[in-house]
Amino acid sequence: MSRFRSEFYSCLARRADALFELADAVLCADGPVRSLVELSLVGEHRRGHGALYDALSAGRVDVARLRRAVAAMPLPRAADGRLVLAADLTCWLRPSAHTSPQRILCHTYGRGKDQHIPVPGWPYSVICALETGRSSWTAPLDALRLAPSDDAATVTARQMRELVERLIAAGQWTDGDPEILVVVDAGYDVPRLALLLQDLPVQVLGRMRSDRVLRRAVPSREPGVRGRPPRHGGEFVFGDPATWGTPDERTVTTTRLYGTATARAWSRLHPRLTHRSAWTSQLGALPLIEGTVIRLQVEHLPSGATPEPVWLWWSGTDAGETEVDTLWQAFLRRFDIEHTFRLFKQTLGWTCPKIRTPEAADRWTWLILSVFTQLRLARPLAADLRRPWEKPAPPDRLTPARVRRDFRHLRPKAACPAGAPKWTQPGPGRPPGSKNSQPTTRYDVHTVAKPGPAKRRTKKSTTPRPRRTG
Repeated sequence: MSRFRSEFYSCLARRADALFELADAVLCADGPVRSLVELSLVGEHRRGHGALYDALSAGRVDVARLRRAVAAMPLPRAADGRLVLAADLTCWLRPSAHTSPQRILCHTYGRGKDQHIPVPGWPYSVICALETGRSSWTAPLDALRLAPSDDAATVTARQMRELVERLIAAGQWTDGDPEILVVVDAGYDVPRLALLLQDLPVQVLGRMRSDRVLRRAVPSREPGVRGRPPRHGGEFVFGDPATWGTPDERTVTTTRLYGTATARAWSRLHPRLTHRSAWTSQLGALPLIEGTVIRLQVEHLPSGATPEPVWLWWSGTDAGETEVDTLWQAFLRRFDIEHTFRLFKQTLGWTCPKIRTPEAADRWTWLILSVFTQLRLARPLAADLRRPWEKPAPPDRLTPARVRRDFRHLRPKAACPAGAPKWTQPGPGRPPGSKNSQPTTRYDVHTVAKPGPAKRRTKKSTTPRPRRTG
């Protein structure tokens, strides 16, 4: 932890002392972070609130070096020793920030019954390493804000590629190790993501919508048949059991939360691609991206709702029974990333500051990510400072919030390279009674224009219209 804190301080190129003490204030604050001004009152933050805001607006973070430092830290592994990476989008909602540029309409869920309301904000693509078993811990490794013109699948593929290369350079993966498993949800184009990462030692697992239609492999051609050979086999309709046929593998597992979980797998299925959306610029014949489809059906849900089948697509083929069980259990571990997002927003105060520029938002995001990395490294050292109404937990089962309560006692034993502040006198500020002569520019929310039919323009008549009298 001391080594990471020293490296984190070296990554702060400008306003290093103020940014470092701001991260310590987030770590040592009592209770959830509500605002930046409250952080300036924490004992570990020895500067005023003016230096705090100046550090976020004018500071500088060497993000490339910080990414390498985070990738070099010890990472959690799955039960079989492989790295499991989960990618997901989370939004920093800014509906009233009319002076903040590069805002996008972000889809929000849970604000009403069966309602998906678009709210302006900054979407971030976050990649975390997952550990085995039920846990609220993950290892956030990268965060990237999506620009208005970015495609989520393309940006995530580029982000994942750079992360895997950093992990290989840091020695987290070597030749002979199991391939890295990338787990995503239904918001991503899973076959396209697998195609973009096919030259890396990764496998992609993701959920598909229940209304998809895939194609089987072309059967062997009988001798004597003439004509052009087909590129696609028969249809595999998710909603039509008559098209499924006999599964290649079938497993039945008894679980504590979901009862009996039945998984069926069909190998060598691929989507039929067309020259639309992301494949518009693809020249020539579109590729055939084969994979394995897994249908997971559980007996009941912990919430009491009616369980619906989950359809998964894996970039590998010919999966055995053990591998099928490992895959769907790894997908369930993907939801651990939601605990990390909730801790970022509700405890560490990631979305609390009213920051104007997206560059300052990126700076604050990487401060929060480094804060969580320090909590993860302090996990085996922290004591259980539980509330009177909380049950005791073993040292290896402490939650991130409980580890944060004891960080103030661990901080004096770790490296603290930030220097003491110098005495300064505050500036005069704006003279009383004067008005702001430089108003801030206001920006519209970026929206994607939907292509529609071209409207026929009629020639404007030059005949003067009679004037209405009376």
